[in-house]
Amino acid sequence: MSSRSKPGSRARRAKRRERSGIGALALAIVGVLLPGVGYLLAGRRRLGAVMVTLSLSLYGGAAYLALARRDDVITWALNPDVLLGMVVGLGVIALYWVTVLVTSYKMLRPLSAGPGARLAGSAGIGLVCFAMASSTALGAQTLMAQRQLVEKVFSGAQSKSQTRPKIKDTKDPWAQIPRLNILLLGADDGEGRGGTRTDSVMVATIDTRTGKTSLISLARNWMRMPFPEGTALHKEFPTGYWDPNGPKEQANYYLDAMYRIIPAEHGDLIGPSDNPGADVLKMSVSEALGLKLHYYVQVNLAGFAQLVEALGGITVNINYKVPVGGNDDKKIPPNRWLDPGPDRHLNGTDALWFARGRYGVPGADNARQARQRCTVKAIVERATPQNVLANYLDLAKAGENLVRTDIPQTILPAFVTLGQRVKNAPITNIDLNKKKNYPSGSNPRYEAMRQLIQLHLNPP
Repeated sequence: MSSRSKPGSRARRAKRRERSGIGALALAIVGVLLPGVGYLLAGRRRLGAVMVTLSLSLYGGAAYLALARRDDVITWALNPDVLLGMVVGLGVIALYWVTVLVTSYKMLRPLSAGPGARLAGSAGIGLVCFAMASSTALGAQTLMAQRQLVEKVFSGAQSKSQTRPKIKDTKDPWAQIPRLNILLLGADDGEGRGGTRTDSVMVATIDTRTGKTSLISLARNWMRMPFPEGTALHKEFPTGYWDPNGPKEQANYYLDAMYRIIPAEHGDLIGPSDNPGADVLKMSVSEALGLKLHYYVQVNLAGFAQLVEALGGITVNINYKVPVGGNDDKKIPPNRWLDPGPDRHLNGTDALWFARGRYGVPGADNARQARQRCTVKAIVERATPQNVLANYLDLAKAGENLVRTDIPQTILPAFVTLGQRVKNAPITNIDLNKKKNYPSGSNPRYEAMRQLIQLHLNPP
């Protein structure tokens, strides 16, 4: 007798089920917002109280994490193992929600409903379940894309580098690095190149406390690039990377050729590295500019358009006609031109040529450096949190194929925080004075450049 429901209780539940089929469906769907409410409305008080308590606990835990443990959430979102656990947890929560929805409707639907009403109610519940399953699948896909991006792009514990700093406090690395210097490489391994060339070489130097950033552009035809004393490369090239017995201009000794030539011809002088070309440039650019370079970020220019497209394009000011295509050496004219004007919105392809177009442009190398700095600023402005989230799957897919870096996974959360500071702070340029310090690329005045950089970063 004790195991059976009391007659009064059954009567009350039966009375509650005298509602219409549409009303039962509406109550069940509303109950999805707070799982367990449907059970209470159906007269299952104990079960409903347990489910409501569990649901409120889930909501409260999510709110607590979002408001009070934000740094931990960012850390978890950049940990491949935790991301995999999130995918599993998302599936469990979705199953919980669907189960509550279906069982709530079964308890709420009228006992006297005919076959048509039952079919319509089941169809409505099925549509809601499908919507919930689709949302769950999209969330799981986004988490897996994030996991794959972190694993493929950022350095793991087994990665090798000759120039990456050793960070003691991974939670607050900026206590150890008050000024972060990152080498930005635009690599082009296009047809006829015979290997990868770094046509774009820049340095971003960031005040990690304020986020204020300065950009430094290096000319691709610089020669005599120095190496730090005490290194094997300095012993091999004590007066810089060039051939003292060669002609005045030596294309194979240009800055843009070092990435591919030095590892191929002097790889034994570099040491174990996942990207020996990038390590070579980090050592050499660091010595040339007098800045300790901590990390590099390398973007394949051939796929740069995909990255810009994923952001929805960029907006820049165009001060003169910029060629799209063309080859000065082979006298091949461009296909078209980007017209001058303020606030020009560029798609991926046009953004690529805005950053690298040279044909018929006076002072082509310096002009291109200025446009590249402008492009970097435009991308930073475009990468708002809302825009990144809205296009995240496309961005993650583009990033996997286009970006290489030696930034370790362990300090990614700190980079996320720093990135927000950079976005909200000014970005300036450091002029290395071409007329005085490198009127040609054959013999740049690196010591004078170091003085200009220090004067800019540490003004009197």
